[in-house]
Amino acid sequence: MDARSVALLREILDSTGWVERTREFGLALRATRSPGGLLVVGTPDEEPWHLTAHLSDEARLVGLPQLAPTLVRWAPAPDGPAHLRVGLERIERARRGETLFVVTEEQAPAPLLERVSDARRTGATILALDGGDPELEGLAHDALAVPAQAPLSFDGAQHLVSMAAGQVERRPGLRDRLARLLERVSGPQVAD
Repeated sequence: MDARSVALLREILDSTGWVERTREFGLALRATRSPGGLLVVGTPDEEPWHLTAHLSDEARLVGLPQLAPTLVRWAPAPDGPAHLRVGLERIERARRGETLFVVTEEQAPAPLLERVSDARRTGATILALDGGDPELEGLAHDALAVPAQAPLSFDGAQHLVSMAAGQVERRPGLRDRLARLLERVSGPQVAD
């Protein structure tokens, strides 16, 4: 899904509350303090590599190195590239200031829930994008559940979250404020 498609999806869902909720969730992802401290993990059967790639792109595009994710894998190939060799032991080293982002549409398996609980005890922030898993959501500091009857797919929710995480809220500068003031005083410009 490209940026234009995500923008269209946001426009369609604007009145449903999903856009605002994914924006809040995206901001929570940005709270990670250090580059590499955003740990993204899924289940043994479904690794969130696609979402990880989008978050990596957003981090690069907006210049937020703390948003650059680390994909944590259940069975990384020992001869693979370094960014694909990060195993579950990385979760064991999660600390305060880091974020463990669990992404799974299915119920989280018990070994994952144990690791999430351990990471929470060591001070890591736990976020979950899930299909409605009460055990996982009970461990998370913030969770975004995408139930089967939601007006968007789980994949669509991932795209909204990654785009929201990369949005930079720009405060209007002096020129912007003056332009708005002049427009209010003089009215809008009409083309000849």
